[in-house]
Amino acid sequence: MFGNALFVEHARPAAIREHPLASWLAVGTVCMGAFMGQLDASIVTLTFPAVQAQFAAPLAAVEWISLSYLVTLVGLVAGAGRVSDAYGRKLMYLYGFVVFTAASAACALAPSLSWLIAFRVVQAVGAALLQANSVALVVTSVARGRMREALSVQAAAQALGLALGPTVGGALVLAAGWQWVFWVNVPVGIVALIAGHFLLPRTRERTPLGAFDWPGLVLLASTSTAFLLAISAVSGLGLSPVITVSLFVLSIALSAAFVVRELRAASPLLDLQVLRPAGVSVGLLGALAAYLVLFGPLALFPQVIAAGGAALGLAISALPAGFALSAVGGNRWLRGADTRSRAVGGAAVAAFAIVGLLFVGQSLVAIAVLLGVLGLGLGVFIPANNAAIMGAIPARSAAVGGGLLNMGRGLGTALGVALVMLCLHLGAGQGAMFALASLLSVAVLAGVAGAVPGAARAVESPATNAEL
Repeated sequence: MFGNALFVEHARPAAIREHPLASWLAVGTVCMGAFMGQLDASIVTLTFPAVQAQFAAPLAAVEWISLSYLVTLVGLVAGAGRVSDAYGRKLMYLYGFVVFTAASAACALAPSLSWLIAFRVVQAVGAALLQANSVALVVTSVARGRMREALSVQAAAQALGLALGPTVGGALVLAAGWQWVFWVNVPVGIVALIAGHFLLPRTRERTPLGAFDWPGLVLLASTSTAFLLAISAVSGLGLSPVITVSLFVLSIALSAAFVVRELRAASPLLDLQVLRPAGVSVGLLGALAAYLVLFGPLALFPQVIAAGGAALGLAISALPAGFALSAVGGNRWLRGADTRSRAVGGAAVAAFAIVGLLFVGQSLVAIAVLLGVLGLGLGVFIPANNAAIMGAIPARSAAVGGGLLNMGRGLGTALGVALVMLCLHLGAGQGAMFALASLLSVAVLAGVAGAVPGAARAVESPATNAEL
């Protein structure tokens, strides 16, 4: 009986369920998870110098505080979406809060770099349950015609977490130590867990799980791990050239094996048929590129700007602050623009800002202004692109779609960190310029993805009501 109770979703109280703002209360609850996840994502990179000093470890090893988390997230998020579509999105989302919050406390107590990385892996398990369901809970809680607006609110919550991360993280690391970067997640997680129990709707439409695709899960996680380990090896991790080349070859072989497995599996981890519409496949490429551009500067500037502490954190905060401003106000400012125009225009603004960053040197004021402009562009592109992806996916597969979107986000974030560290290692004195040029190329790629016919158009079709 107790075991069955662990897989039961509880209904909201009638007073909340019947309230005119019930849908937006659910969106607000999801925004707590979005805030916490992005606060953690933006705050952790600021711990690198302090952790590197405390544990006397090379930067290529310390970066795995982020990469271990992101690799686990990428490997699990699609599977978490499948499980959630079968057992309930609300239920799995709440379990995600439990795991993430407990693991955050464990990270703060970690006695060594190895233990810290291990606890970050556990933390990512909780994050996978949160991220696989966040978008799905939003789009199934509001009418389809309000989907883009609701996703913009969620994006604003993510941006607020990103915006506060550098400032709060810089102050916490200086005043209390890097451990408090993880302690800060605990009270937010407890409040969100309680709110989710009372405010989130139960899952109305489910997809049977069937036989879970464990081989697919292992292949996906192994592919991303091998690839990022190979990039870290090139970035100075200390592995031999033979091992480095072998990791690249292994990642290619594993990715091919994963595709073959998913095409043949009776109940695949990732239904590749979902990727057939251009609104999904090209949109996911755009999502990966956009999140790489969003997170790359958060890893870059703490390593290359001489001024540190709160001043640097405040300057970096301009990026997610601009993102938040654009995500919240974009629907009002661009009311007449279709989704495709928003995506292309947002990517163009982001590319313009990166060009400016190539010429400003160490000026914190100029960096802050241009990072703010970069955030404005990404704040237009990302909600429009996310809405196009989710609009092209059937409601019954909403959590799988959300998992795909968040897998793209996780992979983009991981590649943003890895690409920046690679550029800094290979570029010697010109590493920052090398990194910014690479980010510019990726921003252009996002714009091309948004311009492809058939992509970024899915939500322009007649709206239908979502399941509530």
